[in-house]
Amino acid sequence: MDIKNAQAAVDSWIQEHGVRYFNELTNMAQLTEEVGEVARIIARRYGEQSEKESDKDKELGEELADVLFVLLCLANQTDIDLQEAFDKKLDLKAKRDHDRHHNNQKLKS
Repeated sequence: MDIKNAQAAVDSWIQEHGVRYFNELTNMAQLTEEVGEVARIIARRYGEQSEKESDKDKELGEELADVLFVLLCLANQTDIDLQEAFDKKLDLKAKRDHDRHHNNQKLKS
């Protein structure tokens, strides 16, 4: 599924299962909360913190999907074509960062 279709799927879900989109500020807070849950898993599972027993059943993929869902909600409600924005950003990064990353000695190890 491409980003445009994902945005449409989220909008359909909101129309069918939700009452309406939460307002933008609520969704921004929700996005922050979901990113925090991703950070918690990463810090404990891949970082140096020990993982609590209560966190061991949490799925990183599910938490990343939560982030994506809220991000798509924000794009929909602010009339952003995220596919177009992502394609533009990827093109910009390819042009701007290609030599920079290839010349970064820190990445050569």
